[in-house]
Amino acid sequence: MTLTLITANRNYSSWSLRPWVLMKALDIPFADKVEPFAAADNYDAFREFSPTGQVPILLDGDRVVWDSLGITLYLAERFPGVWPQDEAARAWAICAVCEMHGGFAALRNECTMNVGVRVRTGPPSTALHRNVARLAELWAEGIERFGGPWLAGPDFSAVDAFFAPVVYRVRTYDLHVGAVGSLWVERMLHHPAMRDWEAAALTEAWREESHEAELAAAGTIIADHRAD
Repeated sequence: MTLTLITANRNYSSWSLRPWVLMKALDIPFADKVEPFAAADNYDAFREFSPTGQVPILLDGDRVVWDSLGITLYLAERFPGVWPQDEAARAWAICAVCEMHGGFAALRNECTMNVGVRVRTGPPSTALHRNVARLAELWAEGIERFGGPWLAGPDFSAVDAFFAPVVYRVRTYDLHVGAVGSLWVERMLHHPAMRDWEAAALTEAWREESHEAELAAAGTIIADHRAD
């Protein structure tokens, strides 16, 4: 099986990070192809390889698999470890992944992902406050129910990968996710796959105007560790 994963900029592309870090963490071999966000609207360019005009995309021979959740489900049918072995942990992990995939709109809109920067924000909106409180609650529940150190038990799985982009948001915007959640965030930041993603992000010279405008709107940039 020859797999190719197409992703976008390491600093910006939160949806790309999910299958990338999952495949790296589980040692699923793949060719890594980056198609950067070159403009605010990349639909036409991405339609050359993606039916939705979006990334990530997994290519398995002549088969095209799209959407981070679709890719995860596809991988789970072919590789062990995508979901926890324990039935209760697996049920919880699937629900948490779906919640992340379809929810947390305020977090996405108000705290755009940018790996290499640190931002000082004003008071959070009510919606963002609720999102962050839910993260703290959810992460603590998983770790306390299933014993950690990962969200659904002793092994890294899809649920950790799906919240991986939030890890960078927590650090970038200094979001408070509780004592248990903060320990998991630190563990994630030190995971070799996450460190590889971050190292690539910091060397990127790409800047895309609309993404940078979203960052500026989120607050005051107090540190920028990206390459000039």
